[in-house]
Amino acid sequence: MDSDNSVTCVVTIEWLQNQGSVSRKVIHKSATVRLIRNIAKQILLEVRPGKSKSPIEFLLQSFTVFQKFITEGKASIKFIDLKCTVFLSNAPPAQLISFLKIIFIKMTGQIEKGVSKNPLRDQLLSNKPFQSGQEISPATAVEVERAKQKAIAGSRASITTPSPSNVRKRKFIDHSQPKISTAKKLYHNPTACELTEEQTSILNAALGGQNLFFTGSAGTGKSFLLRRIIAALPPDVTMATASTGVAACHIGGITLHQFAGIGMGTASLEKCYELASRSSVAQVWRRTKYLVIDEISMVDGVFFDKIEAVARKIRRNEKPFGGIQLILCGDFLQLPPVVKYDGKLTFCFQSKSWKDCVKRTFELKKVHRQNDSTFINILNSIRIGRVTKEITETLVATARQQIEKDGILATRLCTHINDAKLINESKLDQLEEKSRIFNAEDSDINATKILDQQLPVPSSLVLKVGAQVMLLKNINVANGLVNGARGVVIRIDADAPVVHFRTGKDYKAKSEKWTVKTVSGSVISRKQIPLKLAWAFSIHKSQGLTLDCVEMSLGRVFDAGQAYVALSRAQNLQSLRVLDFNATQVWANPVVLEFYRNFRRELHEMEFIPLGKKPRNK
Repeated sequence: MDSDNSVTCVVTIEWLQNQGSVSRKVIHKSATVRLIRNIAKQILLEVRPGKSKSPIEFLLQSFTVFQKFITEGKASIKFIDLKCTVFLSNAPPAQLISFLKIIFIKMTGQIEKGVSKNPLRDQLLSNKPFQSGQEISPATAVEVERAKQKAIAGSRASITTPSPSNVRKRKFIDHSQPKISTAKKLYHNPTACELTEEQTSILNAALGGQNLFFTGSAGTGKSFLLRRIIAALPPDVTMATASTGVAACHIGGITLHQFAGIGMGTASLEKCYELASRSSVAQVWRRTKYLVIDEISMVDGVFFDKIEAVARKIRRNEKPFGGIQLILCGDFLQLPPVVKYDGKLTFCFQSKSWKDCVKRTFELKKVHRQNDSTFINILNSIRIGRVTKEITETLVATARQQIEKDGILATRLCTHINDAKLINESKLDQLEEKSRIFNAEDSDINATKILDQQLPVPSSLVLKVGAQVMLLKNINVANGLVNGARGVVIRIDADAPVVHFRTGKDYKAKSEKWTVKTVSGSVISRKQIPLKLAWAFSIHKSQGLTLDCVEMSLGRVFDAGQAYVALSRAQNLQSLRVLDFNATQVWANPVVLEFYRNFRRELHEMEFIPLGKKPRNK
């Protein structure tokens, strides 16, 4: 079965009476919805509930598709003539996007070719055998391109739904043509980029139900892959979490502490059981089937053991983590846990439950952030705490580089968050221009604190002409207007600042929307100008960013891996300036190095273990 031609999810079907009230309603908690053709080669939507129940078929004509909540795994297909609506929910978002795209492509192609007046006669006269219920063929490149142009054009002649204003003006709406609301969104699928072979193997393992941990150096696409995995899982039972608010924002999730519901985890295990037994917390634990944890390196081992015990207790299941599938991601050679119990640092892999919980391990090796092999080799050496004379000379030489351009200064990476804050406030005060305040629009005024913790954009942004800023969202990748791009405010219009970026492009910053999922599954959002002051940035807050103009002084480095995280933010050696570099500022935790030595030994041994069923004993 072609995966693009089907989706497995919760299906609710409602039939309405003429008065608009529901005459019949059917709910299938797990059903496969696919596209097939009948003997007349017409496209049908088939809902197959499973086991002994018969499938239900709907002819795809005179219908409308609503996909406003497609990224949450929800969509609906309304059949006008049948007075029936098929509601899809808890569908893996990537699968749902692909499925709706196929509907759009195939129906667009059918309209282009025209519908025969007598398709059954055409079928009988043809020499080609054809059976009713046959799956539709995969979309061809020509079909995809034709449908894409239709979606992007968005003209009245296309099969996309007209804007609400146009609908009101029309006295008659033609329902003979299928309509897919905002079909253009189908061609801006954030999960559409191709995966590498090593990324695909991890995705397949995750979808195969295996508890796994994958790692890789900075810039190998760990968070990108994690988003792909999350998009391929049913959202209602998947909890995407991370050890920090910044990392959680990158994968569209919440912090692990928010999910666990046991505070910082410093209380006794019995108290943690009590906290997690609260109905709202326990309900989330029990419905979760997939738990994703990003930046696992910053999760303390003691905390990991506690939430593993809590999972078994609350779910009344003695399997590791109460039977929840774990998908863990991070690099232990980057930032270590912040919380220390009794003054002792414990990594997650040192926890008692790690070996029972993690059954498969993977390592991403291809670096995507940098393409300079010299710089990549330097970073790989620094990651393990190895600094040669040549590396020292190369990094010391960067101190003399002029990386400023068109008035855009280098962002100073600081080891401490307060240092970065003080630098930004001081530099802004020194500008003589009049300040302008941009206040965010939050969907829930009571959620401002949560949004401040988890989003990169502040609730209140103060700017002046001449302010150094960083772009916090991908606006136009082709023009270099990407998350982490550096610029300077050149003027402030009545409604928005205009920024000149290092790429040479000017951009009038308009409010963008960020959304955050709460533990309960509801969504809160913030609309704000996608900028932040960027004279300075903390190393912790820079995780996940690629900076095109950065300088650093590593004299106050206090953690293993901190220097590596800072250096690996740079796009290349030409955009980097290291002040007063000293080899003593670079080191790796010996416990972590030993973990990775064993980790790679196990990976090497796994390559020689044949996969599949074990042979029977004779």
